[in-house]
Amino acid sequence: MSNGGRNMTYSICHLTSFSYQPAVGESVMEVRLQPRSDTRQRCLSSALSVDPPANVMVYRDFYGNAVHHFDIPGKHHTIEVMSEAAVEMLPRTALETLKHSSWEELDELAGNGDYWEMLLPSQYAQMTPALNELRKEFKLERQGDPLSLLERLNTAIYEAFEYVPNTTRVDSPIDDALESRQGVCQDFAHIMIALVRQLRIPCRYVSGYLYHGDKDHDRSTAGASHAWLEAYLGELGWVEFDPTNNLIGCERHIRVAVGRDYADVPPTRGVHRGEAESELRVRVTVSAVDAPRPEDLGAPMVVRSNRPRLAASADAAQIQSQQ
Repeated sequence: MSNGGRNMTYSICHLTSFSYQPAVGESVMEVRLQPRSDTRQRCLSSALSVDPPANVMVYRDFYGNAVHHFDIPGKHHTIEVMSEAAVEMLPRTALETLKHSSWEELDELAGNGDYWEMLLPSQYAQMTPALNELRKEFKLERQGDPLSLLERLNTAIYEAFEYVPNTTRVDSPIDDALESRQGVCQDFAHIMIALVRQLRIPCRYVSGYLYHGDKDHDRSTAGASHAWLEAYLGELGWVEFDPTNNLIGCERHIRVAVGRDYADVPPTRGVHRGEAESELRVRVTVSAVDAPRPEDLGAPMVVRSNRPRLAASADAAQIQSQQ
C-alpha cells in the first residue's frame, strides 16, 4: 500500500480478557504490547490498564522489547488488560533502489556481527523431517541473490498453505501445520524462519499488528495480533517478510516485539494459582488516525480451556496465540 511518501499514524486498541470458573488465586503476568520505536516507526503514546487494579512495572528485555508485568494477589474470576497506543509509521525506501548484498558479502557481514542467536534452531523454529521434505519440495538452496530467493520462498509458503484460524494451538509444533497444510501466521512465520536459518541467513520472529485497509486483500484476521519475520540481508539490513499474506514488510506492519520465535515474544504470559476452567477473549482494532474511529472493538477471538488436572496449589499458564 502506498501512502504517497506521507507518514501514517495508527491507533491501536488491544483488549485481552481472561475469565475463570471457579475463581483463581494469585495471578502473575507479563505482557509485550507496547509498540517499538526504531528507524521504521515511532511510538507516540502507549497506555496499559489492568482490572482488577494492579501495580504495573516495566523493563526492557534482551531484545529491547518493552515488557510490562504485574501481580494480582487476591482471588478473582476475571482479568482484563487494555493496551492503547498511537504509532507513527515512517516511509519505507523501496528495496530495489538500495544496494543488495551477494551471498559472499552477506556471509562476511553476518560473520562480523552479533547474529549467532538468530542462526540457531529455537523452540518453535527448528528443522524436522517433515520440514526437510518441504525444503526439498521447494528446491530451496542458495542461488541467485539472497533477497530474490527469500521473496520466492515467501510466495511459496503462501501458496502451499491455507490460512485457517484456530487450527493450531499456541504451543503447536510446526509439524502440525506441515501435516495439514494449514495454520495461522505464527505457524507460517516459524516455518519460514527455520528454512531461512538453514540457508545461513540470520532470521527473527516479529510480533505486532497489520493494518487492514479497505483496499487491502489480506488473509490474516483483522481482529487479532499478527506475526511475521525479519531476515538480515547484509547491506539491506533487516528485511521483513509476511508469508501469511505474501507481503514484504510495509508501512502497515506495526512492530511490537522481536525474538528468536514466539516463545520470546507472546503478547501475554503468566500463571495463576489453583484449578479453573478458563476462557480467553482477544479484541484488536488498528485504525488510521485520519479515518473514522470504529464504533467498537469488533468480534473477539475466543479460546476456551478445560480445567487442568493440577493440584490445588499448582500454577496454570495464561498465554494467547497469534492469528
